[in-house]
Amino acid sequence: MKDLFGNALLDYFNNTALEDIITSTNISDEDTLPLDYLFRDYTNMPKIEQKALDVSQGKILDVGCGAGSHSLYLQEKGKQVKAIDVSKGAIAVSKKRGVINAQQISLLDETETFDTILLLMNGTGIFQTIEQLPQYLKHLKSLLNKDGQILIDSSDIKYMYEDEDGGFWQDLNSGYYGELDYFLSYKGVTETPMKWLYLDFTTLNIACASVGLKCEMLAQGEHFDYLAKIYV
Repeated sequence: MKDLFGNALLDYFNNTALEDIITSTNISDEDTLPLDYLFRDYTNMPKIEQKALDVSQGKILDVGCGAGSHSLYLQEKGKQVKAIDVSKGAIAVSKKRGVINAQQISLLDETETFDTILLLMNGTGIFQTIEQLPQYLKHLKSLLNKDGQILIDSSDIKYMYEDEDGGFWQDLNSGYYGELDYFLSYKGVTETPMKWLYLDFTTLNIACASVGLKCEMLAQGEHFDYLAKIYV
């Protein structure tokens, strides 16, 4: 990975960003990801993210922390937070913004235990594929303290396959419809493509049950998105 995401965050933080990130998937056209959105404060976060932050408690792990916006808010509320991301640039920016404990590490390499684990901004994306979902859920389970919780959001993107007549054009031979190829570019440079997983709530619930976890809906957004609480 070229860490174009991290480079973009650093550019924005240093006031040298001249353009935004461009994203696309195998089922959607190019779209712009404004860099200032990644630096938003609590009042400008979606209701689902606000809900997740409001119910976070104890020792907290912020997975895929990006620019550290969620961690910073929790710190300001007196919470103990560890922020992790695989992006070197993201961790550098998080530290520069004041996140006390930010580390460049993948979720599967994390070994500490926590009372709350946050996976936000389509947190299921980090699972990449349906096939890897049980592995990630088992690992998350191992990181929970007694009575701990995992707060994760995602979207049911079935609507993206709907045609003008209300039918669905999904290719049943292509696997789960929420498993996408994700493309990102910045300043004319294209990042290595990666898998990105959107999960409908029913599929997430079944996957959790298969590894001994419970799952409940905490909130629903305005566009097929939701926040789930996962626990033992």
